[in-house]
Amino acid sequence: MITAVDTSVLIDVFGADPKFGDASANMLRRCLNEGAIVACDVVWSETRAAFPSDTGFSEAIQVLGIEFSAVSVVGANLAGASWRKYRAGGGRRERVMADFMIGAHAAAQCDRLLTRDRGYYRKYFAGLTVLEP
Repeated sequence: MITAVDTSVLIDVFGADPKFGDASANMLRRCLNEGAIVACDVVWSETRAAFPSDTGFSEAIQVLGIEFSAVSVVGANLAGASWRKYRAGGGRRERVMADFMIGAHAAAQCDRLLTRDRGYYRKYFAGLTVLEP
């Protein structure tokens, strides 16, 4: 079982979020017990931005057992097509491609997505199993 993780869950854990930190950490543990947890390049970059150094980030991500998994060509194409569908349907946010990249990576390359922000995932990635902490 491969679980893609979204930035929101990692930030909950690394930032010890008082509202979501424990639930996110518990769900991460559960997913790790069931298989691999991966972060696509978008999630990796967004999460790295929360740390003052590469070393601190690398150590933290290793402790959690998160593996890097780049978005494939299939995933990138799916993200673009899904974003286009969103915009054609009246979607107004201009900067949501990252969300679509995360969802497409999970849909094309993983078995499920662990996220607290499920905004577009269920609608634009039918069949993707979405887990919430």
